[in-house]
Amino acid sequence: MPSKLLIAAADAAHAVRQAEVFGIEARGPLIDGAAVMARLRRERDGFVESVKQSFRALPEGVALTGRARFIDRTTLDIGEGRRVSARAVVIATGAAPSEPEAFDAVKSHVLTNDTLFDLETLPQSVGVVGAGPLGLELAQALARLGVEVQVFDQSETLAVLSDPEVAKDLRRILEREFPIHLGVALSASLAEGGVQLAWAGDAPGEHRFDRILVAAGRPPRIEGLELTRTGVTLDAHGSPCFDPATLQCDGSSIFIAGDAAHDQPVLHVASEEGTIAGHNAASFPKVTPGRRTTPLAIMFTDPPLAVIGAKRQPADGNQVVGAASYEDQGRAKMTARNAGLVHVYADVADGRLTGASMVGPGVEHTAHLIAWSIQEGRTATEILDLPFYHPTYEEGLKPALRQICETIHAPTPADRDQGILPGS
Repeated sequence: MPSKLLIAAADAAHAVRQAEVFGIEARGPLIDGAAVMARLRRERDGFVESVKQSFRALPEGVALTGRARFIDRTTLDIGEGRRVSARAVVIATGAAPSEPEAFDAVKSHVLTNDTLFDLETLPQSVGVVGAGPLGLELAQALARLGVEVQVFDQSETLAVLSDPEVAKDLRRILEREFPIHLGVALSASLAEGGVQLAWAGDAPGEHRFDRILVAAGRPPRIEGLELTRTGVTLDAHGSPCFDPATLQCDGSSIFIAGDAAHDQPVLHVASEEGTIAGHNAASFPKVTPGRRTTPLAIMFTDPPLAVIGAKRQPADGNQVVGAASYEDQGRAKMTARNAGLVHVYADVADGRLTGASMVGPGVEHTAHLIAWSIQEGRTATEILDLPFYHPTYEEGLKPALRQICETIHAPTPADRDQGILPGS
């Protein structure tokens, strides 16, 4: 939630800069970094307090506080001589920001997505390490708030995207605001009250930043749980192996959910997993597979990115791809947000939607329509039979859906609205 508060402030500043596009003169913006961070902390603390209040409202004796560790599969030590025995246990300890050892020498100047929001004001320059969704969201927000930003990642992949064309378009759009360096090896040293960051790769270089923001993943918070005492099988990172359908760890009485499972680190999935794990723990030893929804992940950059359902497959597979650009889309041009690319994936046999990768205006909303369509088993033809209002971002999907229909030799009915309207 704090990152979204920073993004909201950044969007306000960007809107002032964009006003000139519409013939509106708006001087500035003048950004008060201290005021931005003060509002963020105030709103964040309010959200946190509401969560704490829900715990305080639990019946007496239900909530026990302490640092838990396993004694065996069914017994927990929670400190101060207290032990709890249970028929089943759910691990829902969340995740913590990764802090790579490579930055130990400059640790005093390293920020994470936890500590960034405790700054009294905005720094003048930040090197963002990690080109995943969180790193890119924060990089763009800081850049729009007047902070000098560059992004670095040792991987060649941007925002965990498996669709190369959509990733290329996303990078092209974001690099209008800040440089992105992929496939680089980094080294850091203290310099002039900040950090001298050097990178090696296709275009090596170095630059001094006031701070380094490490957004290189959030590993499960399992340290100190003494999981080896449970006898469950652990993976190479020390996390329990589990069945994603039941959230049961290695056939035991232990279940895992949310970011601790390191499956899909998004809130609605964590809630879904908590329901499944809680139900199975309560009914143990009876364990049943839970209902899982269509995978949906959204990155709140501008324009936003959404990845839904199945990933992009090789061209010789059973997947057909429909494409639509937002460069010349009517509503996008009206709002001066005409940038982005949508790829919708479908089964080549019947045109049933299986997934999508989308970057463009409003796709955080459009993505829900695609996810619901996938979950309901709808085909591209069936979706084209539904109403599309003009002018909207949603009608920008029509070219991709029509392309799917044409590829699988399903001719478009002559009486169907093609979505080809003036300004569309």
